[in-house]
Amino acid sequence: MRRLFWFGVGLAAGVFAARKAGQAAHAATPAGIGANVGEGLRELAGAIGAFGAEVRAGMTEREHELQDTVERRTGYAPGRRARGADDRR
Repeated sequence: MRRLFWFGVGLAAGVFAARKAGQAAHAATPAGIGANVGEGLRELAGAIGAFGAEVRAGMTEREHELQDTVERRTGYAPGRRARGADDRR
């Protein structure tokens, strides 16, 4: 029974090592390198997009804070155009 156990352990280790070696060999090919670079660029683009969205949200929040402060101190509501002759919508 012990021999069968160690045979199974050896078989599992061999399969694991063979799969890892195959993955490493694929990663070293031009197609594998291209896939890794492409995946990295997609992750980078997603991170840049998320950063831009957070910056825009922060800018909008700060703009509202500043508008409220100016309106509270002066009584004038900045950024809100009066509808008039030059409003062409």
